[in-house]
Amino acid sequence: MNIVYRVGIIPTAEEIIELYTNAELPRPTNDPDRIAKMYQHSNLVVTAWDDNLLVGVSRSITDWNWSCYLADLAVRNTHQKFGIGRKLIELTKAEVGEQTMVLLLSVPTAMDYYPKVGFTRLDNSFLLARSR
Repeated sequence: MNIVYRVGIIPTAEEIIELYTNAELPRPTNDPDRIAKMYQHSNLVVTAWDDNLLVGVSRSITDWNWSCYLADLAVRNTHQKFGIGRKLIELTKAEVGEQTMVLLLSVPTAMDYYPKVGFTRLDNSFLLARSR
């Protein structure tokens, strides 16, 4: 397996939807236009490719100086446990630099993963949920 990581390459909505579905990441995969807009308005995307197959993605929104919200981290189920997620996080952090924190909201199934890759669990967050 020869994984190539790329910064700033935006996959097609179809590639993203296929990856999210495979990785069981709960996103609006029935709405390609919404997926495309999510990426259009993100300012840091790191991808992992196995030849021409999208196998991982880290999608973030950042100001490059204080905070970075890692909105999506997904790795294809056949490529999990090879360090791809860890590398995507590492490259995201390297891009935003040492002055910038990286924070995220975890899906329930990944709550045990993030402490293993260096994240600290917090109790001081708040949410205004989306209405659709």
